[in-house]
Amino acid sequence: MELSEQKVKKQRPVHLDLQTIRFPATAIASILHRISGVIMLFAVGILIWLLNTSLSSSQGFADVQALFDTLIVKFIVWGILTALGYHILAGLRHLVMDTGRWEELDSGAASAKATFVLAIVFSVVVGIWVW
Repeated sequence: MELSEQKVKKQRPVHLDLQTIRFPATAIASILHRISGVIMLFAVGILIWLLNTSLSSSQGFADVQALFDTLIVKFIVWGILTALGYHILAGLRHLVMDTGRWEELDSGAASAKATFVLAIVFSVVVGIWVW
């Protein structure tokens, strides 16, 4: 092993303290976009099950309608719609970036922060609508 390789290995951290790492807004936006996509993947299963149950019979429809009156189902629907709204907004941001815009550091961070703000506004509006 060369001397320069030994120096590099000694300078590397033994472990990363993930609580001290500060991600930029663009990284957080990208990570949340992936998370919202995974949430929607599971949401599709829930929504298809609810649709299937509601279309099975008039009693099934009444059962699903009664489910929507419970707090937990309202919370789940709010979460699904919030994830969908964020995913659409972040997806539109990525589409604009694919055209070569908002790729600079400042404009990328600004568009990520704008996506956060719009997603929060959307989440509040959906929350008011669901409840």
